[in-house]
Amino acid sequence: MKYTIALLGITAVVLGAFGAHGLKDLLEPTAIQSYKTAVSYHLIHTVAILALYNSTGSVSTIRLWIVGILLFSGSIYALTLDELIGLNLNFLGPLTPIGGLLLAAGWGSVAFKKNIPVDKS
Repeated sequence: MKYTIALLGITAVVLGAFGAHGLKDLLEPTAIQSYKTAVSYHLIHTVAILALYNSTGSVSTIRLWIVGILLFSGSIYALTLDELIGLNLNFLGPLTPIGGLLLAAGWGSVAFKKNIPVDKS
C-alpha cells in the first residue's frame, strides 16, 4: 500500500509540474483549468489516503479514493490531452462523474469507518 501511495503522490507532482510548465502554451485556458482540477483532486486525495493509512484507516475508504483518483483525475488528464496525442478519448467522459462519486463515497465512508487496520506491507 505504501508504494501505491508513493506512486500516487509522485504522479500528482509530476503531472502538476507538466501541466504548469509543459502544457500552458499548448492547451486552451478551459482545458488547463480542467487539468488543474484533476491534479488538485489527485493530490488532495493522495494526502488523505496517506493520513488514513497512517491512522487506523479503513481499507474500503482507501480503495474508494484510489479508484476515484484513477477514474476522475485519470479521465480528465486523458480528455484534456487527447488532441495533443492524436486520439479521440471522448468515450472516457462518463468515467469522470463515476470517479467523482467514488471520491465522495470515500468521504462518506469516513463517517461510518470501523477501525480496521490497513495492511502496512
